[in-house]
Amino acid sequence: MRGVAFSPRSLNRVPGVHRALGRPRDEHIDKEVVTAVLQVLRTRGYRAVTIDGIARKIKRARTSLYRRWPSKRHLVAYAVVSELAPSPAADTGSLRADLHAAVETLLRAFTGPVQQALAGLVADMAHDSELAEVIREDVLAARRKSMREAFERAKARHEMCDDVEVELLLDMLTGPFYFRALFGHELISRRMTRDVVDYVLRIAVPR
Repeated sequence: MRGVAFSPRSLNRVPGVHRALGRPRDEHIDKEVVTAVLQVLRTRGYRAVTIDGIARKIKRARTSLYRRWPSKRHLVAYAVVSELAPSPAADTGSLRADLHAAVETLLRAFTGPVQQALAGLVADMAHDSELAEVIREDVLAARRKSMREAFERAKARHEMCDDVEVELLLDMLTGPFYFRALFGHELISRRMTRDVVDYVLRIAVPR
């Protein structure tokens, strides 16, 4: 299972979270927890997720979960970021390859359990500001930072234009996956993944 990196800002604002997330991990338990959380999100929604309920579902002591995740919001954020990968844009030495690596993680996630869980999670975020903040800080911020650094590396290599709006490019890279997952009007496919990168590069890379 991939390692998980929560954003420093979000960690600092929650008392005790460094201690909780710093405990030695049992990857088998982690995988069981992620699977169970995504299943509940998909079938019953965010309100149905409880640490006690997940512990019963995977037949583990609830204390083993509470020591790792101080609240259900952190449990949900962990499950989602585990599927998405927190640092998707590997440093390959090429902007195109970096971006392909980043969107490949979205392809895997949104053709898997996250796609079914997304609509319910987004709906619950609209009514739970603390959940929305944890998802933005612990899930989205780390991923955007990783992809932003890929563009910064490309600029340092003089591989892309200096005057492009990077934050908008980040939205363009990720937006189609979320939009198609939520509305289902078109499939999320490998061809779409390649096309997204190609269109972004048409804007970012000098002709």
